[in-house]
Amino acid sequence: MAKLKVAVLISGRGSNLQALIDDCRAPGAPAEIVLVLCNEPGAAGLARAATAGIPTRVIDHRGFADRAAFDAALDRALAAAGAELVCLAGFMRLLGAGFVNRWRDRLINVHPSLLPAFRGLDTHSRAVAAGVRFAGCTVHFVRPEMDSGPIIVQAAVPVRPEDTAEILAARVLEAEHRAYPLALRLIAAGRVRVVDDRVVVAGAVGPTGPSLNPQG
Repeated sequence: MAKLKVAVLISGRGSNLQALIDDCRAPGAPAEIVLVLCNEPGAAGLARAATAGIPTRVIDHRGFADRAAFDAALDRALAAAGAELVCLAGFMRLLGAGFVNRWRDRLINVHPSLLPAFRGLDTHSRAVAAGVRFAGCTVHFVRPEMDSGPIIVQAAVPVRPEDTAEILAARVLEAEHRAYPLALRLIAAGRVRVVDDRVVVAGAVGPTGPSLNPQG
């Protein structure tokens, strides 16, 4: 069975990119990364891709008159690489509705909160300030509205009384490194369908009981 051809869009250090690279190297992995595309020259994630032998391309958004022109350049690069699915992994540019709709249900993102809670930025400081007992991350199909779209995988982590935004961010990032590869594997294995803008995962197994925080 042919592997799903994946492109990863990054802007920075690429820690989620590394998690995807590592998972795609596993025996029997159903996906392969064919391109890492970055809008920031010199981003650390480019070195991760080069070390793994993955082709890279830099398309600096500053060289374009508007977002539509930048999006069109991204689209051409993805098509040239033969990408079938696009993973946003710390890509810090908003994509236009035209691009998002062209890649509908073939464009996924990881967001550091349990969506639909805490859309946007500063998710960890907002979670700590709100006093929530659980935080986490969400892997979802992308829609034109920011941080929205059918949810594929979520991972929850406890929020502890002593947590700062930085401590919580590190805990959530560890969860991202597990959730994002899982989402990619599920899609590449053909187990994910979008029905009425909700994700159905064939053969999915969920938790068997509640998680309590505090536990007593």
